[in-house]
Amino acid sequence: MSRIDVRKTYKLFIGGAFPRSESGRSYDVYAAPTREGNRAFLANAAQASRKDARNAVVAARKAVAGWSGATAYNRGQVLYRVAEVMESRRDQLIAEVRSAEGLTAARAATVVDAAIDRWVWYAGWTDKIAQVTGNANPVAGPYFNISAPEPTGVVAVVAPQGDSLLGLVSVVAPVVATGNTCVVIASQEHPLPAITLAECLATSDLPGGVVNVLTGDPAEMAPWLASHLDVNAIDLAGAGSLDWAALEADAAGNLKRVRRPSTDEDFTATPALSRMTDFLETKTVWHPKGR
Repeated sequence: MSRIDVRKTYKLFIGGAFPRSESGRSYDVYAAPTREGNRAFLANAAQASRKDARNAVVAARKAVAGWSGATAYNRGQVLYRVAEVMESRRDQLIAEVRSAEGLTAARAATVVDAAIDRWVWYAGWTDKIAQVTGNANPVAGPYFNISAPEPTGVVAVVAPQGDSLLGLVSVVAPVVATGNTCVVIASQEHPLPAITLAECLATSDLPGGVVNVLTGDPAEMAPWLASHLDVNAIDLAGAGSLDWAALEADAAGNLKRVRRPSTDEDFTATPALSRMTDFLETKTVWHPKGR
């Protein structure tokens, strides 16, 4: 007798836990089409609602003080631990990326390895970005004038919709490496690598609420996150198919920092530092030198 596959209904990742959508909704997830045009059913994914997004923002806000207050060295250790957990689940990630994006086994392995290496790359930047972006400013008078970067706060992220893992890592890792917390809307069509990444985050040393992963329709959640007054910045990397100009206008309600989508961004290339600096504020302090 043939065995029946155990199909999962994947949940959201909010505050370090895996709740179902408060609406009770889910949607079917299918593999990339074959040459014949057939698409195999893979699983069900939770379809997040606006209330789920609100809960994720609350969790992200609660986590800001602890995460931004941790030492940069400690954040680097935590991010490196995430890479270690991803490495231990490499085969699963390869299988999910391959089925989601229709890649060959070799190409899927290359993508997963690049995603793991990307976590390590940002882990190395946690205690260096302040030295690169901060400085002692020359001023007239007996004063020290020092500029130092600090996290923006809660960052909403619309992840790339076609690049299910490497693109996701490339937009989430720089946000948390610099001490921010985030609420990320994963690829709607290819959510399974994002949920597996969430399971890696949950079993690493990352505090609950630092990264919150929502699955579902970006068009339903992105406008609400853009206008939410407790969200400090938004990355529209995966909002190219949405009215991102309207999202940017919504974000102006509380002067959010907005990173616009790019149609030609290459996630396989070495990232620009702007992925980190776009979500940093600069604080300048004056202090008398004394005699």
